[in-house]
Amino acid sequence: MSKVIVDPDRCTGHGRCYSLAPEVFDADECGHSVVRVADVSGALEDQAANAEQNCPEQAITLSR
Repeated sequence: MSKVIVDPDRCTGHGRCYSLAPEVFDADECGHSVVRVADVSGALEDQAANAEQNCPEQAITLSR
């Protein structure tokens, strides 16, 4: 299991995370990422890891 964290100071709202893992991430009113599910495992962990790898600002962290 991993914990998902988004650094709001780094996120600029590209939306890759909530496109790649809509069950884990959502957007706030400005389009910036917010975490829907903080503790993930299995398929959600795989989706969150994919979002982490594809974040241009490296605003997503998974702590394992």
